[in-house]
Amino acid sequence: MRITNTFIIVADDTKATQGVVPPLKDAEPSLARLHFDLLGEHPYEYDLDSFNFEVFCRRNGIAAEDRDRHRTAFFSKSHPCMRASPLTKSYGFGAHYNGQGKIALYPMDSVAYRKFLNDPEVKVEMAMRSKRPAASAQGARLNPGSRPKSLHPVA
Repeated sequence: MRITNTFIIVADDTKATQGVVPPLKDAEPSLARLHFDLLGEHPYEYDLDSFNFEVFCRRNGIAAEDRDRHRTAFFSKSHPCMRASPLTKSYGFGAHYNGQGKIALYPMDSVAYRKFLNDPEVKVEMAMRSKRPAASAQGARLNPGSRPKSLHPVA
């Protein structure tokens, strides 16, 4: 399934108040940092499949000449969309899929983030929560005045 014209907003349980660059982990990039670097350097260049495959190749040190060998096995399994990215769950970034399904990041404290949030032409989905909600807090949002998430998941 191809995701288009959709904006993934930060999870309602995020502790972020602005977009924060994920730190390096033992001098190696974490998954969040790989996502940030790749989409930050190449906005609207990757669709979800090519993005996930590129992250997989970088994490596993797969050289360009060996990628075709790994492609079939990689795509034989399903992979998460940006709703599950640590950037949208924990680091304060929204992810926009344009009309061609290409992805770019926007910090939650940016004007562009608010524009996507309020654009009636853009489908808005919320990132997955980091933790399961307590029974009494189910359905609560950090900002009750914000646009609610869709009842239909993106991925």
